[in-house]
Amino acid sequence: MDQSWIALVTDIRLTMLHTGASVSAMVKEVVRTSGAPSPIGPFSQAAKVANFVYVAGQGGQDPKTNRLVEGTIREQTRQTLENIKNILGASGASLEDVVQVRVFLKDSQDFKTMNEVYSTYFPRDPPARTTVVTRFVVEGMLVEIDALAHIEQRS
Repeated sequence: MDQSWIALVTDIRLTMLHTGASVSAMVKEVVRTSGAPSPIGPFSQAAKVANFVYVAGQGGQDPKTNRLVEGTIREQTRQTLENIKNILGASGASLEDVVQVRVFLKDSQDFKTMNEVYSTYFPRDPPARTTVVTRFVVEGMLVEIDALAHIEQRS
């Protein structure tokens, strides 16, 4: 079992403990929206379980063309976060509900510029975050971001 699956199982178990839900009450809802690019593999844009929304890694693809936006890390980061915002909206959540983010950069030199854009999407009380440098499957991709959001129960 790889690390991402271990993290997902741990998140689901913590969700169950937090909400008092049983395994049978934990129903996965797949989230899809035309406001974000179609997945390039066998995965969903997001999955909603109980009050949590797990947004799959998003890149700077334009949802209308599924191609990376032209430009630098600034433009790709902006488009990536717009894609995440749209997926969260389709699930009933918003960027304000995000509790954890993982940022993957192609080049550590892009960290400062990515942060400048990122901070405009999370201007106050930003979520916990991890940032790593990696290689990407998609040629030309400079940034990928995934997110975990928690939606408060509304009475």
